[in-house]
Amino acid sequence: MTILDDFHAQIRLAGREDEPRPGLVQDTDGPVRRTWSSDPTKFAMVECPAGLGDDPDHWIDRQVEFFTERGQELEWKTYDYDEPADLLDRLRAHGFTAEDDEALVLGEVADLLHPVEAKGVRLRLVDVGDDAAFAGIADLHEIVWGRRDGHTQQLRDELRRSPETLDVFVAEATEPMEVDSHRVEVGQIVCGAWVRYSPGTDFCSLWGGTTRPAARRRGIYRALVAERARYATERGFPFVRVDCSPDSLPILTRLGLRRVATTVPATLTPGRRP
Repeated sequence: MTILDDFHAQIRLAGREDEPRPGLVQDTDGPVRRTWSSDPTKFAMVECPAGLGDDPDHWIDRQVEFFTERGQELEWKTYDYDEPADLLDRLRAHGFTAEDDEALVLGEVADLLHPVEAKGVRLRLVDVGDDAAFAGIADLHEIVWGRRDGHTQQLRDELRRSPETLDVFVAEATEPMEVDSHRVEVGQIVCGAWVRYSPGTDFCSLWGGTTRPAARRRGIYRALVAERARYATERGFPFVRVDCSPDSLPILTRLGLRRVATTVPATLTPGRRP
């Protein structure tokens, strides 16, 4: 078996793409695995790790009807090896919009352990009572992505309720930084990243890593990768999964991880039909 086979069996087929969390419903509808918030203004995701069988449009229609009736935005997480092979085209025909591609990267946690000195920051583990850290992560996402949504609060709630499955880290500036019109003051959060653990499997996963423009090219993302790998090793997880952007991919592949597939989120907005 390859590491992709292990990932597919232990994570996707076992329904571990999203670990159980308070407020989230996990169920199946035929071949479709669903994870959705009981609050229709929040998260909903589906996937089809075993394929959609002989009548894929039937199962796509059912998800469109179910989440449209709830008024809930839906993400269908697709992988390029999913069946049917034209899944993305079928989703588009049902009103979904394909978002940016991400690389599914897998490898051994041990390959990420090489220490890195990040310039001008200190790394620290965040506890659930650290208001400044979570506010800093929210500020960071607003600056870089232009949105300040409920994701940071959801992350904090997850840490409060399931500390054994999540570690959150931040990089905090220890010196002023300035690039073009971007400036960072001492004490500001310049990067936030977390590692999730899937108990009963060999896999942990790395998330986050967004860095303020003024703090880039200082080794901060790489240092947070190594720090998360160190904690994952201590918890006994040998393999790591990352859904990464084009910016992170070269860093991770240089460290020995491998791109094994492409994942594309397809989103459906309530009321939007083809």
